[in-house]
Amino acid sequence: MSTPDNDAIEIGSRQADEAYEYRSQQIGLMGLAPPGAGTLLAEGDSWFDYPWHDVLSELEDHHGFDVDSVSHRGDRIEDMAYNTGQLIPLVRKLEKMIRSNKTPKAILISGGGNDVAGESFAALLNHAKSGNPGLNQQVVSGFLDVRIRSAYITILSAVTEITKRQLGYPVPILLHGYDYAVADGRGYVGGWGPLPGPWLEPGFREKGYEDPVQRQQIVTQLIDRLNEMLASLGNVNGLGHVRHLDLRGTLKNDHTYKDWWDNELHPTRRGFRAVAAKYAEALSLLPPTEN
Repeated sequence: MSTPDNDAIEIGSRQADEAYEYRSQQIGLMGLAPPGAGTLLAEGDSWFDYPWHDVLSELEDHHGFDVDSVSHRGDRIEDMAYNTGQLIPLVRKLEKMIRSNKTPKAILISGGGNDVAGESFAALLNHAKSGNPGLNQQVVSGFLDVRIRSAYITILSAVTEITKRQLGYPVPILLHGYDYAVADGRGYVGGWGPLPGPWLEPGFREKGYEDPVQRQQIVTQLIDRLNEMLASLGNVNGLGHVRHLDLRGTLKNDHTYKDWWDNELHPTRRGFRAVAAKYAEALSLLPPTEN
């Protein structure tokens, strides 16, 4: 006999079946990695908080890491740097680790993509029909080398100070500068939902860029500039424990790019798996965590 309670129980059972079915597909042929690779703490954007699969889930499932995260899709590095409310959850996560006798092997930070893409992107471009098409070097320099760099130094210094106060030493910090995205106008699942997009094509269209080759050259230059800036942060006084992970060339942008890029800014599951493998390799090279 059907009753509201029985119906709810049946729906709950189906939900559990769907969850297990998804997990079996997510784990796939690789299977779950045995635990024991270490504990990680993460703060970041949608590369760390993407629906269904992301860098962190791949590190847990296929590389044996135990990851605690305060990442949130859509966050800008300026939000992370200047919003104290975003640091408090990170402090809480670290305190919880310490109470459980765990020490993070590293802290992972993913940020900057939302700062340069979307509404901000067109401002970085000279018009295609101007006398100097392409990136506006003066604007890009002010944006990346001053504004975003300052935000990064702020968040890195804050995270460093937090770990020194809690543990007595700075925990290694690993950050990345994304890869060469393809500005083809694809948003998340067609341009709606939690990450609608597109994030690059509208800016190109606004500034008169129609040639995909020219678009790709500009994206490449911008990603190179971002990575160059990030690679320099380990030279800042007090940030010698900061490592830059160079992901350029990990995700293909040739005729097979849709196998690697789910949309303009985010990898497919295959792409996230390749990125996570680069992370796992870099993490294996870090010195042992102090105790």
